[in-house]
Amino acid sequence: GETYLDCTAGLGGHAAAIAPALSATGTIILNDADPGNLAHAKARIEALPNAPKVHAIHGNFAEIPWKLKDQSVDMLLADLGFASSQMDDAARGFSFMRDGPLDMRLDPTLPTSAADLVNTLPEAELLRILRDFGEEKAARTIARKLVQTRRELPITTTSQLAETVRSVVRPTGNGIHPATRTFQALRIAVNDELREVDQLLRVAPACLNPGGRLALIAFHSLEDRIVKHHLRAAAHPETGEDTLALLTRKPVSPGEAELQDNPRSRSARRTRSRWAPRSTSTSSWSDRGSSSRSSSWAAWARASTSSSCGRGARTRSSPGPAASRTSASWTRTAMAPRRSSGTGRSARASRSPPPPLARR
Repeated sequence: GETYLDCTAGLGGHAAAIAPALSATGTIILNDADPGNLAHAKARIEALPNAPKVHAIHGNFAEIPWKLKDQSVDMLLADLGFASSQMDDAARGFSFMRDGPLDMRLDPTLPTSAADLVNTLPEAELLRILRDFGEEKAARTIARKLVQTRRELPITTTSQLAETVRSVVRPTGNGIHPATRTFQALRIAVNDELREVDQLLRVAPACLNPGGRLALIAFHSLEDRIVKHHLRAAAHPETGEDTLALLTRKPVSPGEAELQDNPRSRSARRTRSRWAPRSTSTSSWSDRGSSSRSSSWAAWARASTSSSCGRGARTRSSPGPAASRTSASWTRTAMAPRRSSGTGRSARASRSPPPPLARR
C-alpha cells in the first residue's frame, strides 16, 4: 500500500478525501501543530470504512523529515493556511472578528504569543515585522501607535489591537479591515511560519519515493515566493540526476463550485509536481499517466484540484471574511517519477538536521 503524508492535518479534510483510494493496505501520516485538531483528524480517518493505518505526529511540519527518519512517502501535502476551527475560536486570538486574547499560536505549547510581541518588542522590530511579514504600507505609523498605546495600557486582546490599528489607518473602501495585514504579520512572526516553510521545502524531496508527489497550497505571496523558489531550483538542478517535474505550470485556483461550498478557499491556489530523473521525459509522467499508476494517484489528482481540497480543514491567511476578495493564494505541486539506473536516495536532498527553529 502507498503512504500519504499530510503535513498540516487540520481537521482531516484532505486525508479523508485520500483515504478511500488508499484503503486498508495504505498508510496515512498526520502532522499538525495543534494537538486538538490532530486528535480530531486521527479519529475522523480511523472512523472511515476500510480505513488506512493512521499515525499522528504532533509538531511543526519543518521537523517532519527527521521524525520520519528513513521512512519515505508516496504523497506529501502541505496546506499552508491555518485551520478554520482555529480562526473561529475566539480564544485562539487569530481573528479581529471575535474578541479574545491576543494569542495567535498555532501550537499552544509555544512560549511566545502575539501579545508578548506587541507589548515587549521595540518599535523598530515591530516595524520590521509589519513591513516584512504583512507587507503593510503603514507599518511605521502602526508600530509607533502600538508603542504609544502600550505605555498606557497593555494590548492583550484582538479587539484592542484592531482598534489601535484602525485609529491610525483609514479603511480603503474595498471592505478589507485596516488591521488585516497586522494580524497576518504577527501570526507569521509568532509561529515562525516562513522559516518553517523554507525548511520543509529544503528537505521534502528526500521524503518522497520515486514517482512520489508533492502538493502545496499557499494563501499569500510571501509563502508563494518561497515555494516558487524551491520548486524552480529543484526543476533545474545544477548537478545530479534528479529533477522536479512540475505537473501544474501555473497555480490552480478553486472553481465556482468549490467557492460556493467552501468560501474560505477563495484565496487558495494549488500546484502539483513530481520528482523525475533528467533522462525521463516529463510528458510520460503527466496527469494522463501510464496505466500502471495506482488508483490512489488519480484520487490524489482529484483531491488536489477539486472541491475536496481544504474542505472543513484549512482556511485563508487573512483573519477577516472580506480579505478573501483580494488576498492571493497559490498551490504548487511536484512529483518524483522512477529513477534511471544508478540513481538513488543519495541523489536527492539530504536530510541533515536543520538548525533549531528560532522562537521569540
